[in-house]
Amino acid sequence: MHDIIILGGGPAGLTAALYGGRYGLEVMLVEEALLGGQTINTNNIENYPGFPEPISGDELSELFEKQVAAYHPQIVNEEVKSLDLVSPVKKVITNKGTHKSKTIIIALGSRPRKLGVENEDAFLGRGVSYCATCDGNFFKKMDVAVVGGGDTAITEAMFLSHICNKVYLIHRRTTFRAADALVKNLAYLPNVELALNSKVKWLKGEGKLAGANVTSITNDLGKLAGVVITDSSDNERTLDVKALFVAVGAEPNATIFKDIIAADKYGYIKTDEEMRTSITGVYAAGDIRKKSLRQIVTAAADGAIAAHSAMLFLQQENA
Repeated sequence: MHDIIILGGGPAGLTAALYGGRYGLEVMLVEEALLGGQTINTNNIENYPGFPEPISGDELSELFEKQVAAYHPQIVNEEVKSLDLVSPVKKVITNKGTHKSKTIIIALGSRPRKLGVENEDAFLGRGVSYCATCDGNFFKKMDVAVVGGGDTAITEAMFLSHICNKVYLIHRRTTFRAADALVKNLAYLPNVELALNSKVKWLKGEGKLAGANVTSITNDLGKLAGVVITDSSDNERTLDVKALFVAVGAEPNATIFKDIIAADKYGYIKTDEEMRTSITGVYAAGDIRKKSLRQIVTAAADGAIAAHSAMLFLQQENA
């Protein structure tokens, strides 16, 4: 029996484990993949307090992990299959067994949103990517494209501009959601071309079945050879690129909680300021919850608050 089971090992989950350990609680952290979450895919982090010089996501994640390890939480690499959150004793069923806890902190984060165009999945790993810092080096000195208009899209375009020959930035509007500082910095890059008021229509392959609306065998498509875009007047244009980096937002990893915990129309879990969800003893932290700003620093803050709330709940239960 654990005091807290934390689902997810990103900044929110790791911070919750840190605070839970400091409170002297029995903590288990369940993470399916690598500790650090999406942070490990970030090349340079410039806005995390305490680091005046940029730090890589890998480095920051390692520091998080090292600090948490000092409090000896039980960390397991398992996939959550189902949950019983309503009972006083919560149950987390994974691919390796069943774990019980008095409280649960959900910190599973979010995942990149897909464009939803034909053959997007077929070209995954063949030119389509959702992480420029992960895959950009495969396309050194080549022409590539980024689609999106937020901070992530601008940051990825800037990163790619230093290693690729040319970067097209495709955005469906004429103005960006990204911070003004990022947009201004982008304007100084001579090898970045903006394709505004445009959207991706279909993906062009180098194989023998390289036309639009092809749903045949992946091998027949070959690797990505171009991106066909259309503007507001439906004029088509083909960008001869070897890679398309999709940065159009994210979706919460909350499918398993559907119809169990109150969420907004997008699936983000609703909480109060103390990270309490609609279920007693269950808390949510980080990118998976409904909030206005999703950053590493806000995820860490959420994790600290969630652990503190869980601790107070346990104190009341034991009083």
